[in-house]
Amino acid sequence: YEEELEFFSIKVADGPLTSRLQHLKVGDKLLLSRKPTGTLLVDNLLPGRNLYLIATGTGLAPFMSIIKDPEIYQRFERIILTHSVRYRSELAYAQTIRDELPSNEYFGEQVREKLIYYPSVTREPFETNGRITDLMCSGRLFQDVGLRPFDQVNDRFMVCGSPSMLREVCTLLDEQGFIESHRGVVGHYVIERAFVES
Repeated sequence: YEEELEFFSIKVADGPLTSRLQHLKVGDKLLLSRKPTGTLLVDNLLPGRNLYLIATGTGLAPFMSIIKDPEIYQRFERIILTHSVRYRSELAYAQTIRDELPSNEYFGEQVREKLIYYPSVTREPFETNGRITDLMCSGRLFQDVGLRPFDQVNDRFMVCGSPSMLREVCTLLDEQGFIESHRGVVGHYVIERAFVES
């Protein structure tokens, strides 16, 4: 239902998408599919109560679409969007998430009732300092958002960001008995492996 499409990405010189995307000009044609594809699909998750969207850096991009989808608010009681970056200036879309989405005429009420935004910064003072995995392991994340520690019955996860964060979150979830979704098999969590290590 969006009238505009916005792309949030880093520029990868020889990247299969960004090497072309960064050179688009007004009037250029872009083909889009109506059906989403990839790993970060809610249908790949088992039913649950809480959906954790765990992002670092530009890994926030797919979650910006997800938190604008009214269906997500029908499927989950709480949506917890974590966004961990190095510096405050990298907290892209913070104003949109905090100010604009809650006043959206179509789904603002659901956003106000169900979306919890949890930004964290690692390299300068901020209201929440630290890597998201450290905030999970210490229990601070749960204390700050007012929810119980992760459990397999209620909690589902979508994870997108740096390769190191993906590894750490997968290890953390695997050690607690959560199961990653694989093609055709639903699970407790899904990850996006689209990031290139430099």
